[in-house]
Amino acid sequence: MSTILDTIAAHARERVAADSAVLPPDEMRALAAAGGPADGQAFYDAIGRPGMSFICEVKKASPSKGVIDPVFDYLSIARAYEAAGADCVSCLTEPKWFLGSDDIFRDIRAAIRTPMIRKDFVVDEYQLYQAKVMGASCVLLICAILDTATVARYLAICDELGLAALTEAHDETEIASAVAAGARMIGVNNRNLKDFSVDLGNAARLREKIPADRLYVAESGVTVPADAAAMRSIGADAILMGEALMRAADKKAALAAFREATA
Repeated sequence: MSTILDTIAAHARERVAADSAVLPPDEMRALAAAGGPADGQAFYDAIGRPGMSFICEVKKASPSKGVIDPVFDYLSIARAYEAAGADCVSCLTEPKWFLGSDDIFRDIRAAIRTPMIRKDFVVDEYQLYQAKVMGASCVLLICAILDTATVARYLAICDELGLAALTEAHDETEIASAVAAGARMIGVNNRNLKDFSVDLGNAARLREKIPADRLYVAESGVTVPADAAAMRSIGADAILMGEALMRAADKKAALAAFREATA
């Protein structure tokens, strides 16, 4: 039976095919090789610094919530995150269910200096080269749609390009895959991407499965400062959060409250 994730991944493959028809893979790789390495180490450093780090997400919509921000002044949102002291900024580029785009990412990248992750559904190495060309610091690799060998190959490409990689897992099997592939930074998603249900306890249950020498990011489900404090108590290095901040009228005050709860 097909899941939501299967459908999104299939559409991602269609997008890659369309993009490749406009700019062939060899040309995209050549563009990515130009201009020196990406600033992936800055992303790793931001997550690895003492205390809780916050990856603040820019997204207009999601499959589970629909449109989150009808106005979606994404440049103002990204600038507000940076002014509030976000350690990193995540930007959705998936166009059909999240209403993101590569152009939105590029516009934000030109407007802020904070390390950025291109958050999309990577199903082809072409997207890694795209991310580098777009100015990304980091990409997302989802173990639910990539086997261990593919994750390892994509991590090697990221290393060549200077990109950081957030390797995402939702259960013990996927964590084992991320570890075996050599992921330096592992995210545990509290949201099950197969049905988009959320269980904030997932990150806590799986914490011990992640080696101490890997960066650990808790993703999704953090809605109030107490949730952030819970993630801190289990030893998360960072929290990736979107909806709670996207819905906050005062993003600086909201992020300050989450940060205070983890101090």
